[in-house]
Amino acid sequence: MDALMANYASDSDSDGDAPAETAGDAAPVPPEPSALLPPPPLDLLQPPNFGSRVRSFPHVEGNYALHLYIPVSIPSDARKHLALVMKRAASFVPDLYAVDADYALSELCKDEQKLEKVLLCREFHVSLGRTVAIQVHQIESLVAMLRQKFRSQERYWMDFNKWEYFVNDDCTRSFLSLEVTSTGLPEISKQITMVDDVYRLHGLPEFYKNPRPHISLAWALGDVSCKLKQAIKEIEKSQSSMGTSQNSNLRCKFSHVVCKIGKKVYDICKLAD
Repeated sequence: MDALMANYASDSDSDGDAPAETAGDAAPVPPEPSALLPPPPLDLLQPPNFGSRVRSFPHVEGNYALHLYIPVSIPSDARKHLALVMKRAASFVPDLYAVDADYALSELCKDEQKLEKVLLCREFHVSLGRTVAIQVHQIESLVAMLRQKFRSQERYWMDFNKWEYFVNDDCTRSFLSLEVTSTGLPEISKQITMVDDVYRLHGLPEFYKNPRPHISLAWALGDVSCKLKQAIKEIEKSQSSMGTSQNSNLRCKFSHVVCKIGKKVYDICKLAD
């Protein structure tokens, strides 16, 4: 913080060199108050640990975070149904936030158009490997091997047919998610195995045993699994009373695998429409 304060204060220095003060010189006149910069805002000095994803490993100079995933966009005909579900979830877990967008779900639910735009009209991710730290000299080899592994992929359907909750390893975040449990599961599981093969050759940790592919739509701080479990029961009860099949939650077609390393994005495989 001291370093930040020092850097901030240095912005008010004059562009020119000040003459050196000598013994007989008069005391310098203090600058007018309007010439001084205001103190830095408190949220700059103490940024909230809130919102965007929290990295599970410390930053090391020369290392880059790698995330490999299938991009998923929610079709327009599924958004109305999902908006209703998210409203119900927010009524049971009021401290939920939209994943990545980090808007309070309870506030978004007050405006259905905003709910769809902020939460549902965006890209979601099915992770194919752990988010890990890699060194710069590994990037070229890793991307090349992944592209080789995925060179003969074909399109397939993914049914996100089950509402589920997940808690991260250190219990700092809970997630409300849609899981793939039937159509698409064999194909995604095979792709995860392919990624594990490449990770292993680069000394990187493999994915979880018995993977459960999913997209996460909302998150909450800490372990709120009890609240999310109750919310899911109510969602399923509501769907059952309306005669809505769980298989109709969301259906998408696989066509793309992306590797994000630091801020750079690599297409690992991209099938034509």
